[in-house]
Amino acid sequence: MTARTAPRFLTPLAAATLAAAFVVAWVGWRPFAADKAVPVPAVAHGETPAQRTDLSDTDRRRVADVTRPTRDFTRPEPFETMAGGAGTSTAKPDRAGLTHPAGNLDAAGEERFRLGSALFEKLWVSSPSSTQASDGLGPLYNARSCETCHIRDGRGRPPVGTAGSPSLVLKFLFPETVESVVQTAGDPVYGRQLQDSGVPGLPAEGHLALRYEERPVTLAGGERVSLRHPVYGTKGLAYGPLDSATRLSPRLAPPMTGLGLLEAIDPADILAHADPDDRDGDGISGRASWQTASADGAPVLGRFGWKAQAATVRAQAADAFATDIGISTPDDPRSHGDCTARQSRCLALEDGVQARLGSSEAPDPVLELVAFYARHLAVPARRNVAAPAVLAGKQLFSDTGCASCHVPKFVTRRDPTSPSTAFQLIWPYSDLLLHDMGEGLSDAVSPSDPASADAAKPRPGEWRTPPLWGIGLAQTVDARAGFLHDGRARTLTEAILWHGGEAQAARDRFVSLDAANRRALLAFLESL
Repeated sequence: MTARTAPRFLTPLAAATLAAAFVVAWVGWRPFAADKAVPVPAVAHGETPAQRTDLSDTDRRRVADVTRPTRDFTRPEPFETMAGGAGTSTAKPDRAGLTHPAGNLDAAGEERFRLGSALFEKLWVSSPSSTQASDGLGPLYNARSCETCHIRDGRGRPPVGTAGSPSLVLKFLFPETVESVVQTAGDPVYGRQLQDSGVPGLPAEGHLALRYEERPVTLAGGERVSLRHPVYGTKGLAYGPLDSATRLSPRLAPPMTGLGLLEAIDPADILAHADPDDRDGDGISGRASWQTASADGAPVLGRFGWKAQAATVRAQAADAFATDIGISTPDDPRSHGDCTARQSRCLALEDGVQARLGSSEAPDPVLELVAFYARHLAVPARRNVAAPAVLAGKQLFSDTGCASCHVPKFVTRRDPTSPSTAFQLIWPYSDLLLHDMGEGLSDAVSPSDPASADAAKPRPGEWRTPPLWGIGLAQTVDARAGFLHDGRARTLTEAILWHGGEAQAARDRFVSLDAANRRALLAFLESL
């Protein structure tokens, strides 16, 4: 059994301790079902979100007590090491540190996890092919497998030199969609994103052009850090020029850590941190990303992706299958992927639908198993939580204001889709809300003048707060992993220095720390 699929189990002492702390309510395994995002009515600005419906009054008090921000930074909080609750991986924190299954899966769950892992790594081929049920790739695509972008289930690699990277895709946005939360409209010819590969006989759409401009930043005490300012464009476009109104938006593949636990957080707990009008005057005005459910049109809370554009793990996986690989699923029937009506050669090619298997190239249970796999990748255990530097850094993380958006902990619902994620105390360090991160991280740039902030006049960059659990292992898993939405930051220090907008004050406090305190804060992040 490989490191990716080897099951990990809690020690009896750890399991007993967690049970005593109420962080797991194990109810036995039942056959898993497709994700069902429960519609939650949108909350008007200023309204108090409804209370959780899954808790008794006693449980509600216990949850409020355990998730209250700590004021004692002299020692670790109870169960802080187990960042992902009872399913936390206690495996060696090495290159495979993000690939392990949740430790509280039963035998049937482990089998499904292994099947999902194989499908996650599966290389798709073009149609027609003698390898039935494996064809349907593209015809235009960015990667042949999920694993290609999410390297060892971690974050993607930014390009090096002139070589491209399948982990970094170039989204196409139109100005009329820049102001909305859901940015789905793409270029009239090239679609939602630039496809840099094509099946035999079909030219790729083109390639990303990227160069960096190094600009120094001086920290308190005289330390100098160089930030890479990316300049984006396109090259080798095979189907004519982009529309003059099209804007470019680069996106790096995010890590897969703890997705099922994030899905199990109650919407009311997320909305409790929202303050879109900054009524408390603290400069932080996170807002929810409301998406439209396909079934009945009711709004559901987005929580996955850089823009919180997907409500469920399954929805995110279906979009990636269709847009990145060109594989249709029951949830997204685009058998020709991101090909548009103006790409007639692409649409004329044979797809990989096998009528005897279903109406999509990846019929159930393929999507279901991949979503199950993604949902049950374990969060790694914290390291060095009691080290003096880590505890000091944790306090600085709070005092500088980082925890205002990177909310440390939640307790998941008692009744999520998967029993193994039920009623867990988890430490994702995210509020899953959208925040304005300033002009430096603006979402879309003009292809005619990528360096100009005035060419497109986009709104300041608004991004979902990325969870920080597992970030300390990012470059252990892959030394070339990058930080932020496009991988421009090579280090955690660079990532912090890019923060602006609502995070500007926290960033400036970090800059003003002396060298010893900055090292302590970084030691805390590296322990996550």
